[in-house]
Amino acid sequence: MFENLSDRLERSFKILKGEGKITEINVAETLKDVRRALLDADVNYKVAKTFTDTVKQKALGMNVLTAVKPGQLMVKIVHDELAELMGGTASELHLEGRPAIILMSGLQGSGKTTFSGKLANMLKAKSRKSPLLVACDVYRPAAIEQLGVVGQSVGVPVYSEPGNKDVVAIANNAIKEARAKGNDVVIIDTAGRLAIDEEMMDEIATLKDAVKPDETLFVVDAMTGQDAVNTAKEFNDRLDFDGVVLTKLDGDTRGGAALSIRTVVTKPIKFVGTGEKMEAIDVFHPDRMADRILGMGDIVSLVERAQEQFDEKQAKELEKKIRKNQFDFNDFMNQIQQIKKMGNLKDLAAMIPGVGSKIKDLDIDDSVLKGIEAIINSMTPKERSNPKIINQSRRMRIAKGSGTSLQDVNRLMKQFDQMKSMMKLVTGASNSKMMQMANAMRQMKGRMR
Repeated sequence: MFENLSDRLERSFKILKGEGKITEINVAETLKDVRRALLDADVNYKVAKTFTDTVKQKALGMNVLTAVKPGQLMVKIVHDELAELMGGTASELHLEGRPAIILMSGLQGSGKTTFSGKLANMLKAKSRKSPLLVACDVYRPAAIEQLGVVGQSVGVPVYSEPGNKDVVAIANNAIKEARAKGNDVVIIDTAGRLAIDEEMMDEIATLKDAVKPDETLFVVDAMTGQDAVNTAKEFNDRLDFDGVVLTKLDGDTRGGAALSIRTVVTKPIKFVGTGEKMEAIDVFHPDRMADRILGMGDIVSLVERAQEQFDEKQAKELEKKIRKNQFDFNDFMNQIQQIKKMGNLKDLAAMIPGVGSKIKDLDIDDSVLKGIEAIINSMTPKERSNPKIINQSRRMRIAKGSGTSLQDVNRLMKQFDQMKSMMKLVTGASNSKMMQMANAMRQMKGRMR
């Protein structure tokens, strides 16, 4: 995500490296490169020009402090303007209705159905809501079944009326069902098309007028670049939606949609989809995204993802085991499962400041964990709970049973021992400490701006 843009911007800032002060000439050279980088990322031309003009005005209007180099100052100005370009601050859902209604819109293939499940899962887990998914895509083959599978995977009920083509009637009946069964949020998945057409727009506009949703969200595939922005504008002209959802941000996206869409439709980006798993959904934070674009990482989001997976009770129990040197392969396997829920490994590593640019060419595949899991699963319960008994003959049996080599097993055993030693040094890193770390990072970022 944004790798090419990040590289181009980094090269642009090198023009100012070593300069003693900011001048109109060196700023113009830098921003010429910045504009090219934005255009190559498929950012709208007018948006790119306005952005660089604003940065130029601010840069030339600032006195450079002796402690701040011109290049550093330019990075800060570009960072702040990038964040502002994408909305400035995170935008929350407004769910006032009883039940609250969320209407999903977008083209076919944008990921509406999957995102509906992700959003339901997030509202259920984080906000203690009781959502109901509604199947109002009555045209696409197997759309109702797909939503049913999605709902089942996240433990959320799905309302559907197979054979009924009246989406307004289906939605109204679903709302009645929600009231009767105590569901406080209704998420309506609607039909998409391969292109914008009047029939589709009329149908969803009629549906919106009928159910009067608290939130109408436009779901768009971030990989479509500038086309996503154009589609968003046409939808907004008809629906006047409340916010945008960018899906597939973990793919080979140049970032144009994320950087342009807020300016063109004047509606906030509320969520982003970052993978195929149901947990791969993030609230969109413009300042954090600016951090990532400029290679600064996103440690606050990384800590928050960890907090979501590791509750305080588990952390305290694990801490006790580490203190007593009782950490075993059962605990190790649990940690692997928690990490997998946080997202793909390369995306997580890129959130660590300074790491993103160093790993961009590395192929970090989640499958690397499968070999470790296979080895641990080939151990007996006694071996997993007491690793000290795993001698050479046991290691040979484990290697054969897991389809790996003896060298792989030996390497894992060595890494496990090293990790145990390291973990004893950081046994205070419980969930409460992680909370303190996240708060400290937020305060630090606040003081720096």
